[in-house]
Amino acid sequence: METDVAREPETIEVLSQHKFDCRSLENYLNQHLPGFRAGAEPEAKLTVAQYRSGQSNPTFYLQKGFQAYVLRKKPPGSLLPKAHKIDREFKVQKALFSVGFPVPKPLLYCNDASVIGTEFYIMEHVQGRIFRDFSIPGVSPAERSAIYVAMVETLARLHSLNIQSLQLEGYGRGAGYCKRQVSTWTEQYQAAAHQDIPAMNQLSDWLMKNLPDNDNEENLIHGDFKLDNIVFHPKESRVIAVLDWELSTIGHPLTDLAYLTMFCFWPRRVPLINQISNLQENKGIPSMEELISIYCHCRGINSILPNWNFFLALSHFKMAGIAQGVYRRYLLGNNASEDSFLFASIVQPLAKTGLQLSKRTFSTPLPQTDAAGQLFGQTRTGQEVLTRVKHFMKQHILPAEKEVIEFFVQNKNSVDEWKKPLVIDKLKEMAKAEGLWNLFLPAVSGLSQVDYALIAEETGKCFFAPDVFNCQAPDTGNMEVLHLYGSEKQKQQWLEPLLQGSIASCFCMTEPDVASSDATNIECSIQRDGDSYVINGKKWWSSGPIFLGNFHNVVFKRGSHKNIQDWVEAAVEECNALCDLDGNIHAFAHVAVGDQGVDDVYGLAELDNVIRQLSDNENYNHCEQNFEGSRFFNVWRLDKCPCCEKVAHSHYKKGYYKSNADFQHLNRCFH
Repeated sequence: METDVAREPETIEVLSQHKFDCRSLENYLNQHLPGFRAGAEPEAKLTVAQYRSGQSNPTFYLQKGFQAYVLRKKPPGSLLPKAHKIDREFKVQKALFSVGFPVPKPLLYCNDASVIGTEFYIMEHVQGRIFRDFSIPGVSPAERSAIYVAMVETLARLHSLNIQSLQLEGYGRGAGYCKRQVSTWTEQYQAAAHQDIPAMNQLSDWLMKNLPDNDNEENLIHGDFKLDNIVFHPKESRVIAVLDWELSTIGHPLTDLAYLTMFCFWPRRVPLINQISNLQENKGIPSMEELISIYCHCRGINSILPNWNFFLALSHFKMAGIAQGVYRRYLLGNNASEDSFLFASIVQPLAKTGLQLSKRTFSTPLPQTDAAGQLFGQTRTGQEVLTRVKHFMKQHILPAEKEVIEFFVQNKNSVDEWKKPLVIDKLKEMAKAEGLWNLFLPAVSGLSQVDYALIAEETGKCFFAPDVFNCQAPDTGNMEVLHLYGSEKQKQQWLEPLLQGSIASCFCMTEPDVASSDATNIECSIQRDGDSYVINGKKWWSSGPIFLGNFHNVVFKRGSHKNIQDWVEAAVEECNALCDLDGNIHAFAHVAVGDQGVDDVYGLAELDNVIRQLSDNENYNHCEQNFEGSRFFNVWRLDKCPCCEKVAHSHYKKGYYKSNADFQHLNRCFH
């Protein structure tokens, strides 16, 4: 078996008890997995490494050339009944992927045990962050909080899915899930027990005698929803994949929520989880009550949860049963991890904690959190910066507003119309000197999202204030994109000047159904051609370039339309455009270029992707990242703008044959 553990984190050489015929697997994938043979180099060999995690179903990282996959299979040997149903994993992931829920794309299921010894399935490899430590060290309190919030929001989204729409009728047995869970885990524990643990027997009896009256809810549940089964975006606090669907079924959703909050009660003396011994000291981790409040708000249900002590006790009983099963497989020699022997010491402490929770009462209303609540409270730094921004606005910006307005009125329809009044440049230098600069970037300002939202609200009182603090669109979004995706050379060339305010930028993309947000546009078609794309059609300038102003010797020529320039001639070295089109900017109507690689007659050009080549999904996420936060803060500013009534009116205004409310981002702003 070819092994390679260097390229993928948290992998090891395949354990001896889990080795299989790699050549047989490769032959099978060549025949049955689309793109497996064609997408790799002819001389590339299939390499296999085993993930350290995956205590139940062994999980493997497959790589052939530049292609990466993940394989999950049943463990070998004698197995507990009703366990390790990987066919169910594949089925539910396929259904969830079809509706856009974040799971790895399932590619292939094989029930032919002759290939590698057991059934298995293949899914796409998802590159991201997995946090094994519940305290999430190494991140800011704001990001730590955002990670937990994203996790519980994803759980609420799962429980809100319609089973019929997913075509998962019959995936579970429906009502009576809690009773079946107690019976199932009692049977599983008894079948795997290597010693008598009175606390497990007592907890099992208590659970069976205290079943909830509302044991009739039917939702799709994960069954093992916790932090280390979730893949987060490499740079953002966003869930991009939920893993390990072995225990998924149709049942009561509060079992998932209680299982998620187990870390709040985890016994400190239990091994393997020693990394959360200082959990309470880590700022930003929401409390159980706060997580419940967010979950209930997302689902639109009452945050007073009946029988909450039952669900917490059941979660500990279930985890103890899982631990006992892991240790049993260790005794049988088919364990999926090197440290499986440690699970023997987990069972009794979990059972005792479950008994303690069964005696507690959780009957008081759970506190609601809002934008100004403790969960997303303003930091001390944010309070100080906001005070300074308010003072700067009052002392310098608002008094200059009249002068700026008069400048634009006096120069309307003149050659100076697109220039900036000198007072703005003076204000920018003053703001930079006072450290009120690039406030939107947490890495620079040290502010949280809530901190900056309140600052954006304040700067919304004056139309040019964001520019003074270098927090204006579209530069903010472009700087974030360069920070997330740019190379070091690109950051030096573009990001640093943008951060200094020495250049301006634009951002071009398409809106739904049209080539851009300009009503005079037409559509373009795009087709994949090998490793590149062919774009056919005419592409007008997107909205925004008319505001670049006259700087760095950029020459504008006015056309018949008062808001559109007929053509623009400017060397890239002088105008500092983010998109380099073979030495010149190509603009509306006439393209005056003659460089090699550009056909002036037909308007063809090779586009150099300044950031980097992104996959199809990354391109979408890149655009989402650029606009999501920026538009949110722009709308927040408008709340303090005298023209905010016009924004509300625009909610009903129609464009491109639909109302503005039907467009994704504006719809989010108003709902």
